[in-house]
Amino acid sequence: MIPEVNGFDANKSRNPNFCRSLQKLLKTMNRKQSTGRNDKRRTGRPDRNTSARSGQTERGGVSERSGRPASKTGGKRIGKSRATATNDEKKREFKPRTFEKRSFSRDKKETTRERIPASKTLNAEGMRLNRFIANAGVCSRREADTYITAGVVTINGKQVNELGTRVMPGDEVRFDGRLLSAERKVYLLLNKPKDFVTTTDDPHAERTVMELIKNACEERVYPVGRLDRNTTGLLLFTNDGDLSKKLTHPSHNMKKIYQVSLDKPLTKADMEQIASGIELEDGFIAADAVSYIDSEDKTEIGIEIHSGKNRIVRRIFEHLGYRVKKLDRVFFAGLTKKNLPRGKYRFLDEKEIKFLKMI
Repeated sequence: MIPEVNGFDANKSRNPNFCRSLQKLLKTMNRKQSTGRNDKRRTGRPDRNTSARSGQTERGGVSERSGRPASKTGGKRIGKSRATATNDEKKREFKPRTFEKRSFSRDKKETTRERIPASKTLNAEGMRLNRFIANAGVCSRREADTYITAGVVTINGKQVNELGTRVMPGDEVRFDGRLLSAERKVYLLLNKPKDFVTTTDDPHAERTVMELIKNACEERVYPVGRLDRNTTGLLLFTNDGDLSKKLTHPSHNMKKIYQVSLDKPLTKADMEQIASGIELEDGFIAADAVSYIDSEDKTEIGIEIHSGKNRIVRRIFEHLGYRVKKLDRVFFAGLTKKNLPRGKYRFLDEKEIKFLKMI
């Protein structure tokens, strides 16, 4: 039977589902109340059932299973299992751990090896054939292997097809019939200052352009073309004979631009005559282009010419009655003086070298 609550009798309710739900609710409430009373009675007292289940029933203060004195908590362990230090024991002082720095550098005397620079020329041990071809400026080593297996290379007149063949001093190496040199190709650009003679060896010259690049490289390089002692500007050096011939031969029409400073303004008529051509003592010559650099200062002239004749720019203006005060080559075969101070030099990059070879 369900007790009456606040005048409501659930037994008289006509809804049977409601009665069942209310019965379950009342049973749950009664169970919780009884559980709370039992917890209050057991507070501070050991539970014999619990100790018996754990195998630690007390008999004379001693546990049956372990043989140790029974604890006051009924076999339950409280706190840490490790023994705590007594007051009599001296506490250890905390000292930070120190780490010894270990030196991982090896003894330089034992392990240091002398750096042997890669030989750019032939020595007694010789040089691999693919490297010899690459140093000669023909192609890369990988491409050289392809040419060797194709039978394009000969040593002392004998065709070579085997990779790894070494070239010894005195051997004559030909690539497609062309004689190769063991020295690697060097390309160097100088911004020549005034009062330096363009020559490799002149006993009468006080200063030559070779003095400006004497520490640039181990290879022996030569100037491509020449500039007068009083002419400044771009001057190319290389040991590539084929390229040097191509850049200096008039048939290739190699573009050169000069900046000319005259002693008096250039007239319009004389400028047109320079462009159309004039007859000099060694033949007819015409500028590819000529113009004023500054419209207000007509003594500063820019002239483009491809001729490689000696002192050709000076002789053109002298023929018309002008004296050249300054002459500076600012452009040569696609190369400029950008970021190159007077008297300094730089090596050409791969892009510039490929461009020169494609001209």
